[in-house]
Amino acid sequence: QVQLVESGGGSVQAGGSLRLSCAASGHTFDIYDMGWFRQAPGKEREFVATCTWRAAGTRYADFVKGRFTISTDKAKNTVYLQMNSLKPEDAAVYYCAARTIGTPDFGSWGQGTQVTVSS
Repeated sequence: QVQLVESGGGSVQAGGSLRLSCAASGHTFDIYDMGWFRQAPGKEREFVATCTWRAAGTRYADFVKGRFTISTDKAKNTVYLQMNSLKPEDAAVYYCAARTIGTPDFGSWGQGTQVTVSS
């Protein structure tokens, strides 16, 4: 089992920046990749970005390319999401997730952190 705790959400004006953090604990040696997802009110949860734990390969949703950067600090068992040039449509609850080796789905999820972007 992997436990995840997010932090770093908050309120920012359009064009501003925030950095989200997600600290992993438990069986972190089983992690294959970690990702960020978001869910806005009335919408389904959507993929934002993922980063493989060992090779640091990254993948992004088209709507955040060039604005968001996912990174990891394995010494701290932490994954980050640097969000720049934020737009009002980026406002959502952001969730961190982990997928373990050999499993197809993200099985561990954090509690979520709120991001609010005002125009």
